[in-house]
Amino acid sequence: MDERAARAEQVETLRRTVGFDAYAWVLTDPLTAVGSSPLADAPCLPELPRLIRLKYLTPVNRWTGLDPPVATLRSATGDDRAKSLVWRELQSSYDVGDVASLVFRDRHGTWGFLDLWRSGTDARFSATEVAHLAGLVAPVTAALREAVGRTFDDVAPAPARGGPSVLVLSPDLEVRAQTAESEAVLRTLLPPCADRRPVPAAAYNVAAQLLAVESGVDQHQAAARVHLGGGTWLTLRAARADPADREPEASARDIAVSIEPSSPAERADLYARAHTLSPRETDLLLLLLEGADTRTVAARLFLSEHTVQDHLKSVFAKTGVHTRRALLARVTGR
Repeated sequence: MDERAARAEQVETLRRTVGFDAYAWVLTDPLTAVGSSPLADAPCLPELPRLIRLKYLTPVNRWTGLDPPVATLRSATGDDRAKSLVWRELQSSYDVGDVASLVFRDRHGTWGFLDLWRSGTDARFSATEVAHLAGLVAPVTAALREAVGRTFDDVAPAPARGGPSVLVLSPDLEVRAQTAESEAVLRTLLPPCADRRPVPAAAYNVAAQLLAVESGVDQHQAAARVHLGGGTWLTLRAARADPADREPEASARDIAVSIEPSSPAERADLYARAHTLSPRETDLLLLLLEGADTRTVAARLFLSEHTVQDHLKSVFAKTGVHTRRALLARVTGR
């Protein structure tokens, strides 16, 4: 099943077993934990940029700090939900009574997070429901990671790009300008309905992470790798624009989001995480990507050539390929 369809099916299963009124399920870059591919059904979707900005600026139950991997808004705030920025400034106006937050994380990275909203003044998630959700975290995390790994099975060449992909967002994440190429990319990432313009959700996420870094809420890089389709991965990065004609406060400057093909090293890191390679196996993969032979790898890693071959066999077993050429083809996408 397509990964997005699988998430939608899991949501409907959860709706029957736990019950909720709205949700937001966001896949993340496993290294930066920044959102890359959202799936959501919430009453405030017309306010999506505001929702994303507040979500990233809210420390309460932020997915990057959840431990254990499931928590509720009421339990985290001692029933004083106004301690949560996103509830105080947005969710309260939609009668959100409680939110169950899940993070899908393993030792290889953070693969996504899910918020389940329950409406009503007295609404809350019970301890039994939280325990049920906690039991789903490990298998869903593995499924999300494996779905990322499968994207590398397609080594078809990426389509030709017509030019640079850049969006300019306001500090409130409103789109001020974008290149034609960026609109085409965004339309592929999140196909809009009918004739509507695509929603730049991935760009909102990296820009919101930049705001979180500036506010001291989180220090992960404001970047995310996102799967475009086939074997193609793109990297989005956010940075403050630096106007030449004026010098406003940094927080008042627009935010530029660039979209470019992920580099071989970025792809290799993602490939290694998705296929659960060990740190040593990842080092081996990166050296192979540089063109190193067995002797060079052994010297660089201070290993015997026999041990290098053992590590290579382990990599083949985990990735399902049988030659170095096939391995590198999948990593690079060509």
